[in-house]
Amino acid sequence: MTDTPTLRPALPHQLAASAPLVTVVGDVLLDVWVYGTSVRLAREAPAPVVDQSYDVFAAGGAANTAMNLAALGARVRIVGVVGADEPGHRLRTLLEDGGVDTTLLVEDPGGTTTTKSRIVVGDQVMCRLDRTAAPPGVEALRDVEAALSEAVRDSRAVIVCDYGAAVHRDELVGSLAEALDTAPDRPFTVVDAHEPQMWAPLRPDLVTPNAQEAASLLRTDFGDGSRRIGTVTAHSTALLHRTGASRVVVTLDRDGAVLVDGSGLLHRTWANPAAEKQAAGAGDTFVAALALARSAELPDGSRLSDAHALDFAQAAADVVVHRLGTSLCTTEDLAAHLSDAPDVLVPAHELAAEIAELRAAGARIVLTNGCFDVLHRGHTSYLNKSAQLGDVLVVAVNDDASAQRLKGPDRPLNELQDRAGVLAALHCVDFVTAFSTDTPIPLITALRPDVYVKGGDYTPEMLAETPVVEQYGGQVRIMEYVSDHSTSLLLERMQSGSRTVDPPTTETRHPVAGPPTADSPTRR
Repeated sequence: MTDTPTLRPALPHQLAASAPLVTVVGDVLLDVWVYGTSVRLAREAPAPVVDQSYDVFAAGGAANTAMNLAALGARVRIVGVVGADEPGHRLRTLLEDGGVDTTLLVEDPGGTTTTKSRIVVGDQVMCRLDRTAAPPGVEALRDVEAALSEAVRDSRAVIVCDYGAAVHRDELVGSLAEALDTAPDRPFTVVDAHEPQMWAPLRPDLVTPNAQEAASLLRTDFGDGSRRIGTVTAHSTALLHRTGASRVVVTLDRDGAVLVDGSGLLHRTWANPAAEKQAAGAGDTFVAALALARSAELPDGSRLSDAHALDFAQAAADVVVHRLGTSLCTTEDLAAHLSDAPDVLVPAHELAAEIAELRAAGARIVLTNGCFDVLHRGHTSYLNKSAQLGDVLVVAVNDDASAQRLKGPDRPLNELQDRAGVLAALHCVDFVTAFSTDTPIPLITALRPDVYVKGGDYTPEMLAETPVVEQYGGQVRIMEYVSDHSTSLLLERMQSGSRTVDPPTTETRHPVAGPPTADSPTRR
């Protein structure tokens, strides 16, 4: 097995900077996620009644592969067929908004677009409703076939995503094989297909069947769990022969993936699986990241090995498999995932969108803020009580500059990312964001929490935030100060070497007229 270097957080950005041109040829579809609540059964049948709250639309199938490529920094164009219907128009818009070139996405005038709609209550997918498109018309297929030569031209990589629908045609296999063979610089070719043997004439560099597809290809039983690795290795020669590929990557869901060639096992990865299968399209993310990693150039002009690219792809799949819905793995997502200290801070604009969706689903939003420099029992007690006031707790943390203005030149002791990381690890905290102003008023205005919570011996009238919250109908709640637990007291104990320090007799409070200064710090 190959010994590959450790993936570094800078790697996703280095590959994105190369911006290779990748063409995706495949079956596109529209994923629909319908979120709602359910508290009763229907009268006419023993079935749950779902009160629809909101919908989320996402590109699926080959379109999801293309979207993930674009999110990871590739230049992407897609070849496929959509119907002349509302789902088709929506799908094209999603692709274009995601940075994918849809010039070669053929619209079939008499066709429909495949949609997969999932009904979700809480975090549970209740059912899936499929609307499968009829086979495309003859003219649409001719247009796809004609587009292949242009699609391959100048591409660093070509990915075939065949799920047994529009592109599952022998004539398309022949046309694409000819286009690849006549290309001035043959692109790196990946086949992701339910029946990969059909695309053997392409002589692909990689095929990426899952365990079920590989077992069907070999007409054998793979068994369960990690035993499948030995089965794949034992049949590596047969896999290569039947797919026409140079190398085969078999994805084994919870057991990662294995890379084989004619000599046997080259490399394997270990997955970080989710507790429950709630995500869709993690395989698309895997294939997209794998193709990007093999086709992009590093700053020194070199390219990643197959084994190193496989680790990269596994990391990208691990990002999305822990999310509900059809998700994308961006360059920033992957860099954070590869970091020893991942960025848990949610940018304010992204947080506002998340909160809007949660509120639409009926959630009660709670917001609190502070420096949280050295987390202690006073903080955790306060945060747990705050979380009990609603359904979602958002903690806004002063950035380093604003914390220094509030606390003095020697603070904060811990940098923003470290403070945020500790807060995000608490079970009661749902989101952590940062703000740079002396008060969180701009953030309050953007998020409009149902409850704004402050800790200490304040009264609502003492807070500059109170009029802002009350103006839109929110509530201000004060959590009782936990005596003898504050960062200042903790620091005094550390400096004096004693276990107890007399609590201060007075405390400076937040003035209504404006924010505190470094000379009169507010305890957070």
